[in-house]
Amino acid sequence: MPENTASDYVARFSVRGKRALVTGASRGIGAEIATVLADAGADLALVGRSAAGLEVTRQAVINKGRRCVSIQADLSTVDGPPIAGIRALEFFGTIDILVNNAGLFQRRSILETTVEQWDETQATNLRAPFFLAQTVVPGMIKQRGGKIINVSSVASISGCEGHAAYSASKAGMNNLTQVMAAEWGPFNIQTNAIAPAIVLTDMSRKAWSDETQSGPVKARIPLHRFGEQAEIADLVLYLASSASDFICGQVVVIDGGYSAV
Repeated sequence: MPENTASDYVARFSVRGKRALVTGASRGIGAEIATVLADAGADLALVGRSAAGLEVTRQAVINKGRRCVSIQADLSTVDGPPIAGIRALEFFGTIDILVNNAGLFQRRSILETTVEQWDETQATNLRAPFFLAQTVVPGMIKQRGGKIINVSSVASISGCEGHAAYSASKAGMNNLTQVMAAEWGPFNIQTNAIAPAIVLTDMSRKAWSDETQSGPVKARIPLHRFGEQAEIADLVLYLASSASDFICGQVVVIDGGYSAV
């Protein structure tokens, strides 16, 4: 094998010319993922519930010289995911990278969780990725190539008080990721999940601003800090690029060492 050059390295980690669909892109981690993918050369289809938030992300993508379409949709509904996928396909023709990032978390004990809260969590976190992938993957199969990154959670592999519905939905996402890998891997489609611990978004910075609450949690993390949005987005970029072409069906934990102790 010839020695790699700098240009080879850049090309492997580039997504230039690719078309990516990112859900939950109106704020937080989803907006960061969209911006990082645009930085690396991708055009974007942004899906979210907030029109105002989507517009902020869209402008950030456009300012990087990329094509971008915003799709306002409620992924907790039956029709939301396929409609979002169809609109993205109408704009781009095909999708090369699907990032199922949108998620819902409602902290409730098992005994406090209602049927409505359970169903809404499963619909948003598990059903939506399933039907969105079902909509866009036929195009990936036709072109014999694609990337799917499902954003799970460390709560999918470690029990956490008040996370029953959320943990169940993300554990289901992990298994769904493996089935997608098994069924679509033969078509050169790599499906993987990432499992972050607490990540500092604008909302979570406020929620964890009290050191008396955040301190004990960070003390359990070997790196003694929470994750940053860019760290999650950079991992998504790696899994979306050709540098990760032999990684398939994996749940990549990104938690500062939390699950290792």
